[in-house]
Amino acid sequence: MITQSYAEQFNTYLNHTLCRPLFLRGDALTVLSEFPSQSIDFCMTSPPYWNKREYHNGGIGLETTYEEYTEDLLKIFSEVKRVLKNSGSFWLNLGDTYHNKELLGIPWRIAIKMMDEQKWELRNDVIWNKLKGPDNSKDKLRNIHEYVFHFVKQTKDFYYDINSIRSKPREVQIKNGAIISATGVTGIRYKRQLELSTALSEAEKATAFEALNTTLERLKCGEISDFRMVIRNQQRTTHSNSEALSGRAKELVQKGFYFLYYHPDGSKPSDVWEIIPEDTTNRVDDHYAAYPEDLCKIPLLATCPPDGVALDPFCGIGTTNYVAKSLFRKSIGIDLSEKYIDYAERRCNTLF
Repeated sequence: MITQSYAEQFNTYLNHTLCRPLFLRGDALTVLSEFPSQSIDFCMTSPPYWNKREYHNGGIGLETTYEEYTEDLLKIFSEVKRVLKNSGSFWLNLGDTYHNKELLGIPWRIAIKMMDEQKWELRNDVIWNKLKGPDNSKDKLRNIHEYVFHFVKQTKDFYYDINSIRSKPREVQIKNGAIISATGVTGIRYKRQLELSTALSEAEKATAFEALNTTLERLKCGEISDFRMVIRNQQRTTHSNSEALSGRAKELVQKGFYFLYYHPDGSKPSDVWEIIPEDTTNRVDDHYAAYPEDLCKIPLLATCPPDGVALDPFCGIGTTNYVAKSLFRKSIGIDLSEKYIDYAERRCNTLF
């Protein structure tokens, strides 16, 4: 039988070097209140959705109104913010709810309150496209997406390792002496456009040719994996023609061209993630809402330092903790249900 307080268990855990997760049974608000301020590097969670299911041991999600549900979550998120380091990130997955045939917009209601009332900074709203989902309604579209919000405490100096989540780019090739980018760009078309341009002066053309040759050399040396060249009156600016709004538009006016460079380590993920939900087969009884492991990987790799501590205040069967351990990060999971905690511990023990 565990006789230590939550705070004592937390402090003992931090002194261990192993990345075995620590699971704490209890109400998230109560447990978090015993954690020291600025002690957690990363938090990701998917709280029980309102009025959706009857979860084991009750708790959040069973409130009479969505307003009560929102307020209960905000109390917990306030504690999450307190225990999170200034360099930390909070990733929140929330699904919406229909009530009397009306979509309530709960994820955004909560996100806006977090920003307005608790002063969280929202970095991304990710669309989780689940690709499938049953829906027998005859008067609305099928719902197959949920939101994953990325919050930080401050917009500068939070931990973010973008290179850990880049996708591997296709290789640059050299054929018959010509340099070919990952998507087949050789520079020949741009050189021809510069030669025929009536919108650039001879001096601008000379500068553009020199810049293009330099870019091709960078491509050859592996400094970039791909590029695009935007030439005055040949291609449109990528965002705006206004010099006041776009630095690229200003560059186009002043120089007659600009370049878009692609990182040699590949592109970063977009804010739409196509991930199939977890299969509920062989799942612990009465837990049907576990999010997929792949949903946690980008957040953990990008925003939890290798020596950091991750937190899930509604850990359920321990998916966040399982992924954290597989990525060699320490983690803490909190849940009301002894049944879920036991399952999560057994699940994480199947790893090294």
